[in-house]
Amino acid sequence: MANVVVVGSQWGDEGKGKIVDWLSERADVVVRFQGGHNAGHTLVVDGKVYKLSLLPSGVVREGKLSIIGNGVVFDPHAFVAEVKKLKEQGVKVTPERLKIAENTALILSLHRELDGYREDAASNSGTKIGTTRRGIGPAYEDKVGRRAVRVMDLADLETLPLKVDRLLTHHNALRRGLGHAEATHEAIMQELTSVAAEILPYMDRVWKVLDDKRRAGERILFEGAQGTLLDIDHGTYPFVTSSNTVAGQAAAGSGVGPGVIGYVLGITKAYTTRVGEGPFPTEQKNEIGEFLGTRGHEFGVVTGRKRRCGWFDAVLVRQAVAVNGIKGIALTKLDVLDGLDEIKVCTGYRLDGETIDYLPASQGAQARVEPIYETLEGWKGTTAGARSWNDLPAQAVKYVRHIEELIGAPVALLSTSPERDDTILVTDPFQD
Repeated sequence: MANVVVVGSQWGDEGKGKIVDWLSERADVVVRFQGGHNAGHTLVVDGKVYKLSLLPSGVVREGKLSIIGNGVVFDPHAFVAEVKKLKEQGVKVTPERLKIAENTALILSLHRELDGYREDAASNSGTKIGTTRRGIGPAYEDKVGRRAVRVMDLADLETLPLKVDRLLTHHNALRRGLGHAEATHEAIMQELTSVAAEILPYMDRVWKVLDDKRRAGERILFEGAQGTLLDIDHGTYPFVTSSNTVAGQAAAGSGVGPGVIGYVLGITKAYTTRVGEGPFPTEQKNEIGEFLGTRGHEFGVVTGRKRRCGWFDAVLVRQAVAVNGIKGIALTKLDVLDGLDEIKVCTGYRLDGETIDYLPASQGAQARVEPIYETLEGWKGTTAGARSWNDLPAQAVKYVRHIEELIGAPVALLSTSPERDDTILVTDPFQD
């Protein structure tokens, strides 16, 4: 029995929420191991829509344990609001069903404010990254700088004021430099103490919980946020998120050894999208891009921002397969391509007159690459709602098989609509 890591193989928004929800029926524990409330999943369960931004997708399933790991940066007030909303939808969110790692770093109001100040300043100079302004990056900076306030600190009111003072020494210098008023000790302490009682019941030694579950033979599903191309090291830097989004982070971000991970499933959209600034070689700023965006309902779950759309980029996904150790992919949104006369797939790049089969690490080179396309025949039938290969048009099957060849990984699951049952299972990731 293999524990499974789910990662995005593109720039995020690949449909991980549905796949994680689908897999969670086979899992006992679902772990969120990186990111913050800047990423979101939409789940459709029995016709009911749940929009999650911080909580693991397993939280909507009865009998599952959900965990927020130490690799996450945690906004306590966003957490309280999300829990309240889910409870209003009839979901039972209790400390018995949801755990937060005690060593998880907190996102505070001063992180959100600094995020916004920097983006505003960058907009004037033309160097905007395109963050969600939710404080994710500044919170990770404080974690690495060893000045973060963590969940466990909410239970220690003797040392918490000292930690707040240390944090303010750093932040107020930045705020003054950006022309903004200083944050006060009293305001930050009030912000923390006002929410502590609602957070602390969920706190636990997550590494111990997971070790006990593993030794008991329970199945663990590790849920990533964003996508490989937004990884702080392996993505389109600097237009990336502030954490490692690749499969290797599942171990460090939750407190288990790498040997615990058995199967890496890469969620892959049948075309390509991204939100925010940065390079996008196959972007279609034309009627095709509008078609994909409209048909695919391409708007961010958390921010509502319109996603940029383009053809499938096999170069990027092939690279993601290698970096993550992906054993199989879950191909999503194939139905968005229904009815197109022809479909293009990027199989390589041209860079300064040379042909290459990888995404260069240099920001300048990434901006200069030109896609090399292969044109495939489209299909007139529908793939929406298909639950077996026999339900798919022949050309759609050819498209899927060709993608497998180009990226060097097989399709383990094929998703044909947002409904969880509209899924074709080829390989069960939880099987040895």
